[in-house]
Amino acid sequence: MILVWVETDSEESTEVSLEAVTFARSLSAAGGGVPVDAVVVGDLPAGLGDQLAAYGVRDVHVATGEAFSAYSAAASAAAVQAAQQATGAVVVMAGGTNRGCEVLAHVAARAGVAMAANVVGFEGLAPFVVTRQVVGGAVLEQMLLDERPAVFAVAGHAVEAVPAETAGPGTLRPFAPEIAPADLVTRVVATDERPAGEGGTLKSARVVVGAGRGAGGPDGFAGVLELAELLDGSLGVSRVVTSLGWRPHHEQVGQTGTRISPELYIPCGISGAIQHWAGCASSKVILAINTDAEAPMVTKATYAVIGDMHEVVPAINEELRRRRP
Repeated sequence: MILVWVETDSEESTEVSLEAVTFARSLSAAGGGVPVDAVVVGDLPAGLGDQLAAYGVRDVHVATGEAFSAYSAAASAAAVQAAQQATGAVVVMAGGTNRGCEVLAHVAARAGVAMAANVVGFEGLAPFVVTRQVVGGAVLEQMLLDERPAVFAVAGHAVEAVPAETAGPGTLRPFAPEIAPADLVTRVVATDERPAGEGGTLKSARVVVGAGRGAGGPDGFAGVLELAELLDGSLGVSRVVTSLGWRPHHEQVGQTGTRISPELYIPCGISGAIQHWAGCASSKVILAINTDAEAPMVTKATYAVIGDMHEVVPAINEELRRRRP
């Protein structure tokens, strides 16, 4: 049996969890149709049970109790481990968010097994070999998971979240695991909501306009901000931009920022370091604007315009405004 930890603190995290459930179904099919269960820690959001059923989930194990009123990685891991032991799951997995990887690291440590992060596929079941991204996504590595339970996190956007052809029962099974005081030593005590991007949430945006060092400074983003607005998209930036304090960190795309998979990504003045590429490689179409024809982002892009972003972007904006009714 396969057990998937479903993260529920935001719509974004739930979407990544549904990607993990979709991945679990492909693993289940390869294993002869073993059941896929989900475990939710804390309150079950309205409609999530039905949604998980639509994705083929058999049982939804809901961990209840005061210990889960605020996020704690150790407490969540204790609940996941309790569900794994009760169901006999041989695979425990989650979406590769920060919290997904943190909780599974605790689960693996408790079980005394290895944990694989950034998994994008699997090569076989006997032995069980997964493929994962390393070196910022520039290299694919095969990793043998020969201990049970096998514990791994699926890289964000490694698969598309797709409902099952045949819905599962989605039976709700509340349980109240025992949580030790030591598991609550570290927990969230307050949350500061970060502002949404101009076109909505960066991770879920259909169009992302990126800007890097080529912006030239904190005053060099007017053009890309207008382009993002004209395309009903969001602004994303490279790490150097946030490191220099030109834009806030929540706009950063990359290995240490947000991983995106928009229909269209327009990186402007971004060279395309490995860390940034790890965050945007899942984009459907990439249109790079850069003065360097040999920049990694240009060579990997679907299309490229060789030129100064401060000349090219205003010209695009003018044409878009002209075509608007």
